[in-house]
Amino acid sequence: MPEAGFDSGRRYGLDPRVALRPEPFGALCYHYGNRRLNFLRSKELVSLVEGLEAHASVDEALAASGIEESRWPAVTTALAALERSEVLRAC
Repeated sequence: MPEAGFDSGRRYGLDPRVALRPEPFGALCYHYGNRRLNFLRSKELVSLVEGLEAHASVDEALAASGIEESRWPAVTTALAALERSEVLRAC
């Protein structure tokens, strides 16, 4: 279950201090502000993260992503962890 502070009904986007580097497994995600390195372990998650800001909410982004609905809770948990790592920010 995602942390209470993460609201999938809100709009999120990549923090401007974050760079994604494509890799065969997904992407490396580096935050130039806090110097944290994260791994996005699927190309689906990378695509979702890159496109979050284009949608009014995480829920809308998930609906448009093509990711199976049964996997949404796990993906939302991953997004909440990315928010805690300051990779994602509420817009």
